[in-house]
Amino acid sequence: MSGRARLALCAWAATLMTSCALLPLVDPATWILQAALLLAAQSGVGAAARRVPLARPLTVAAQALVTLMLLTLVFARQQALAGLIPGPQAFQRFAELLRQGGDDIARYAIPAPLESDGIRLMLVGGVLVIGLLVDTLAVTFRSAAPAGLPLLALYSVAAGLSEGGTDWLWFLVAAAGYLMLLLAEGRDRLSQWGRVFGGAPRGPGPERSGGAVAPVRTGRRIGAFALGIALVVPLALPTMNGGLLDSAGTGVGSGTGGGGTISAVNPLVSLRDSLNVDENRQVLSLETDSADLSNLYLRIVSLDDFDGTTWKPSKRHITAVPDDAFPTPVGLGPGVKREEIRTTVSAADWYAQDWLPMPYPPSGVRVPGNWRYEPVGMTLVGDHGQNTRGLSYQVRSLNVLPTAEQLAAAPQPPAALKREYTALPDSLPDVVSRTARDVTAGAANPYEQAVKLQEYFALNGGFEYDTQVKVGSGSQAIARFLRDKQGFCVHFSFAMAAMARSLGIPARVAVGFAPGSPQADGSVSVGLRDAHAWPEVYFEGVGWTRFEPTPTRGSTPSYTVTDTPGNSVPDPALPSRNAQTEPSTAPSAGESCTAELKKVEGCASESAAAVPVSGGSGPKWYAVLAWVLGGLAVLLVPLAPMLWRLRARSVRLGAHGRSEADAAPHTLAVWQELTDTAWDLGIPPQESQTPRRAAARIVRLGHLEPDAAAAVHRVADAVEQVLYAPRPRLTAGLTEDVHRASAGLRAGVGRRTRSRALLAPRSAVRVAWALSARWTAVKRRAAAARPTLRKASGQQG
Repeated sequence: MSGRARLALCAWAATLMTSCALLPLVDPATWILQAALLLAAQSGVGAAARRVPLARPLTVAAQALVTLMLLTLVFARQQALAGLIPGPQAFQRFAELLRQGGDDIARYAIPAPLESDGIRLMLVGGVLVIGLLVDTLAVTFRSAAPAGLPLLALYSVAAGLSEGGTDWLWFLVAAAGYLMLLLAEGRDRLSQWGRVFGGAPRGPGPERSGGAVAPVRTGRRIGAFALGIALVVPLALPTMNGGLLDSAGTGVGSGTGGGGTISAVNPLVSLRDSLNVDENRQVLSLETDSADLSNLYLRIVSLDDFDGTTWKPSKRHITAVPDDAFPTPVGLGPGVKREEIRTTVSAADWYAQDWLPMPYPPSGVRVPGNWRYEPVGMTLVGDHGQNTRGLSYQVRSLNVLPTAEQLAAAPQPPAALKREYTALPDSLPDVVSRTARDVTAGAANPYEQAVKLQEYFALNGGFEYDTQVKVGSGSQAIARFLRDKQGFCVHFSFAMAAMARSLGIPARVAVGFAPGSPQADGSVSVGLRDAHAWPEVYFEGVGWTRFEPTPTRGSTPSYTVTDTPGNSVPDPALPSRNAQTEPSTAPSAGESCTAELKKVEGCASESAAAVPVSGGSGPKWYAVLAWVLGGLAVLLVPLAPMLWRLRARSVRLGAHGRSEADAAPHTLAVWQELTDTAWDLGIPPQESQTPRRAAARIVRLGHLEPDAAAAVHRVADAVEQVLYAPRPRLTAGLTEDVHRASAGLRAGVGRRTRSRALLAPRSAVRVAWALSARWTAVKRRAAAARPTLRKASGQQG
């Protein structure tokens, strides 16, 4: 292996080893296999371009172009020409995925699920960009030391996000990769000076002389010693907490507790490995003294920040969990009927949720482990890596039973609360507020408006519950949902909350589980299909109140059923779905339960609007043609060198004229075919040699038999006659001589060399040389045709 090839291999390995520091951030870690393959293709293109050779900028440009095409093939195939060539739509797809990845990073807890294409593009694309920088600096420009800067940037990003206790291991792997790259460059530089003596031999025989091995071995020892020092010395030094990058030792995760904040994290991240299965696996088992299970919703977290694209939790301050009773819920007055219920919750061994599912509003909880309390949403979130896996805990909660009269007579909420929970982005389409006003026309108060919104979605609006509908995004998402009227829980809850806010009613979205199914032993089973999202509306004197706009899901609250004759609201005591037959929210459908449905919104990460599935009759003819041509291109591009070589051999050895004028072209073409065949089989040409000496060299290096050697010399004699004779004449049998000599050359090499000569012939580089020569000639003619302006010259005497 040549020194530059070894350096390229080490650059690939160093980038990949440094990328291992990203493994704890995403689960599963299979993305690194894809990154390794794409990175190998990128390095291979660089090695081929340097072997041609191309100019350094052209080598980098070729690698960048191939990298872009590979990313297009993997992430934007449907938006690209022939699935490989990126266009405007492909770049829009990249921008959309990067934006989605940024949102996912803000929502997901570590480790994030790999199903997110945005995160996967960031990982794979980032590794490829770093790999291109490392290969350019270390191999193309032969400067391995500065290549450590992009490697350090990659490791720093991973180390800054990681919260695990194995950071020292990833540092060791990354540092070993960088040292390996430095040693490879040092070995290559040493080899350019000739043989390096490493001292007296340790044993008899010339094979034990040091050569270039001693400096390399010394470098390895120095590197290993430096790594040991870097790992061991910090253990002996006093540690220092705090600093610019420290969160004051607070917050969720590996901090020391005592306060801090929480931001938008994923409340359903623990379901990421189970939401797509058809089996309704049990998540939680409940034992409760509540007589009415229809109101036993288990809330995980509330989403109160709406940016026009999605709903997410606001950044909140967290405190220690109250020892005894929780504070009275915000807005709940003394005149509202309530009863305290006790519920024992047992989580499945596989269910590792960072947030604690509880009936709302909780009045007290007894839970083992490290948990923190967020007082605004009245939720508990795990600290120091705490989650619900196999956990059993007891919750005291209030079953608040307001009447319709109390809700209708509710006074205006506090100005600060109303301002926060009615905020809407300017990008929200006008159709949302216009539809809300039309639906609630005639309502006398916010309560009646909320009931009309619920009935619009659940009963008389013509909406259909459909888990197959794709989730849309952007400012027009809710408008599309209102137009198409198909969706599942997040579509209905997000749309109702946004419309309520447009009417000046404080609203937010809750994420958790709908009531489960009673079991024979008296317990209640909550399964994956019970995952749900619903809106909560605020009424002063009652507090945050649940509504259920999703048809065939959950149960209709009793306080939304009026005594109006002919009211079509179903009996609230009966669930509005059949737990055994009706499909549930995102977890029940594998097609719609992608990673998008596992985010904080409960069933989707994007807006609640639905994108209707196009109803075309099939792909267009030009799309089929593009795919066919793309497939042919993918097949033919790797075979292009072989096809060109076969075509060139056929032309050179094919039919030719019989006149003396045809002697020179035919003889020279036959000779070039012979030398190219030898080149493909490992004997590179030396253009400075005469035909006779070149023939002797081919015979010697090819270890040819007498018949094949004689054929080579006959072709060389014919070439000399063409070059030096005053009247060259045709020589018969040159084509047969070339076939005979080629057979002798192939017989003297192994199968691997013959396969390489067929599939990747070295002589195919003549195409690049010819194109380069033509380009140079074009530039020369253009320069010659350009008018020159001569400056007037002055003389001084």
